[in-house]
Amino acid sequence: MHPTNEVFPSQTFPDAEGKWNLRSIGDRTKNDSLLGIIETGGCFADGIRAATGATVGHRTLRVEDLGKVAATFTNLKTETSLRLAPKPDIGIRALAYASQDNRRYFAQLQGYQVMPDEELFNFQWVELRIPASQIISHQNARAICSHCGEEIINERETLVNGVVLCRTCAQGGYYRLI
Repeated sequence: MHPTNEVFPSQTFPDAEGKWNLRSIGDRTKNDSLLGIIETGGCFADGIRAATGATVGHRTLRVEDLGKVAATFTNLKTETSLRLAPKPDIGIRALAYASQDNRRYFAQLQGYQVMPDEELFNFQWVELRIPASQIISHQNARAICSHCGEEIINERETLVNGVVLCRTCAQGGYYRLI
């Protein structure tokens, strides 16, 4: 559900993705046995959280903003990863599964909820470039950047010529000082 209490058609993808994925890579017994990596933010992220229980705060949901409505789920016990992305013509296909509602928005919403998974998504078994254990890291790990003096948590420090630096000082960040 969107914060304005509206439901967007794209929010039904995560529900189907999450449920299909949990069946495919194995049931999770606790929230921390699944890592979800989503490729966009917004209401899609909210839908993934609701469907899977994975959250950024619990470090079981990560956003890699590539501008794609897609998600990769990794079973942390087996390191098995499955990527799901909606098929390109999904909006048109959904209309065939909807009732006679002439409003495209509602027809898509209805169609996405009843479409077979194979018509909704492309599925790819993938291998993460960075091991899931490294993405999750150790929540109690702490270091101090030798340049800016800020604390670095979760093993995100970088060693440059034996000097501990945060990634911003070592590589540049998403901002610049003015």
